Amino acid sequence: MLLRYFYDEKLAHASYMVGCQQKKKAIIVDPMRNIEPYIQAAKKEDMKIVGALETHIHADFVAGSRELANRFGSTMYLSDEGGKNWRYQNLDDFNHVLLKDGDKFELGRLIFEVMHTPGHTPESISFLLTDGVVADEPMGIFTGDFVFAGDIGRPDLIEKVAGIKGTTEAGAKLMYHSLENFKQLPDYLQVWPAHGAGSACGKSLGAVPSTTVGYEKNFNWAMKFDNEVDFMKALLDGQPEPPYYFAVMKLVNKSGAKLIEHLPELKFITSFVEVERLITAGHQVIDTRDVQSFSKGQIKGTINVPFNNSFTNWMGWIIDYKKPVYLLTNPTDIEEILIALRSIGIDQVLGYADAEVMIEQADVLDSYENVSPTEAKSIMDREDIIVLDVRNLTEFNEGHIEGAKHIMVGTLKNRLDEVPNKKLIVQCQAGGRSAIAVSILKANGFHNLVNMTGGYGQWIKEVE
Repeated sequence: MLLRYFYDEKLAHASYMVGCQQKKKAIIVDPMRNIEPYIQAAKKEDMKIVGALETHIHADFVAGSRELANRFGSTMYLSDEGGKNWRYQNLDDFNHVLLKDGDKFELGRLIFEVMHTPGHTPESISFLLTDGVVADEPMGIFTGDFVFAGDIGRPDLIEKVAGIKGTTEAGAKLMYHSLENFKQLPDYLQVWPAHGAGSACGKSLGAVPSTTVGYEKNFNWAMKFDNEVDFMKALLDGQPEPPYYFAVMKLVNKSGAKLIEHLPELKFITSFVEVERLITAGHQVIDTRDVQSFSKGQIKGTINVPFNNSFTNWMGWIIDYKKPVYLLTNPTDIEEILIALRSIGIDQVLGYADAEVMIEQADVLDSYENVSPTEAKSIMDREDIIVLDVRNLTEFNEGHIEGAKHIMVGTLKNRLDEVPNKKLIVQCQAGGRSAIAVSILKANGFHNLVNMTGGYGQWIKEVE
């Protein structure tokens, strides 16, 4: 048997290739939209990709099952649990098999058994894997967003991002009973989850790629409860704000994303005049340079989202999916940036320009000031100023600068009417998110503001 692990750091998303070496066939578990890494791995291992398994309708990335089915004619193995509201749609053009609890299917001598594990979502399933060449019992389980290393899937996303009332508590109850079934599995079973640390699909995911049933039963906080009421309270307490794009992903993965080959071609823009025209027309123009470069000189009306491991997450928060997107970036990064954006369904990327060239061509550049916590305190002592804290609510509640106004950076674009019409010191935990927030504010007409570098963490060290 062959087992390969793939990890997208920008989404904290794990996927897997499982292959039968006798039959030279492989399937992909919870595939990402960019299927090239699987193609390369299959070629290296002399495997043919014949299937893709999805543990549920994902909310945080575009699944690549249809890309694989389109490219290779592979079969999509999908859940048929959870009722009619949680079924996949538009499947007629693709080979597919719908699965229920207890179903089994084979890949050569490998046996996959379906276990319905609702809670994170009603249709969630896990896959028990048996290597029939050497054993007659499972060796591991692909849990998707059901059980992670050190955590479990959150049940509140459907209500928070899709607005379906009552699903949070219903999901929490289902999760309790799914975990009771999980606890009956053999301790030695390996657990292969779909996410690692940093994913918003849970609240305290571990940073290790796999675990075991026995280890999770002993050390996962969610396994410690013997009554439903206390479990539900603990599960629902402290869940982070889900990104706006999760609602889009649910719909996309349920109905099916466009194939990448059908997406619009990208235009390379060489004139600052055209960039200026796009901004004037109200298009979304994103500058992907680092924070320091952007703060010293930026084109008015652009928003700064640095291209780093947080790029995909913040783009999902702030982008309007209904409007075209244009990029100011380093041209050598464009292919990687497109992969990142398409991984969360931002498909209307119509053009890009070399950021440095556009900055050189611009007649007038905007900028903003960065100040240390000590400098910020000095300004606060002598001026009538408001501190805008753009961290998550849980971070804010754990401690904040006295008198600070809280608006989480991801929600800022929809809450501009709540921003005080005064001079602002914008602050987060370390300085990255506040820089994004400053760019959003400046693009929307707020200019009497500064960014506090080092954030609240440095404020504690320098001031408090």
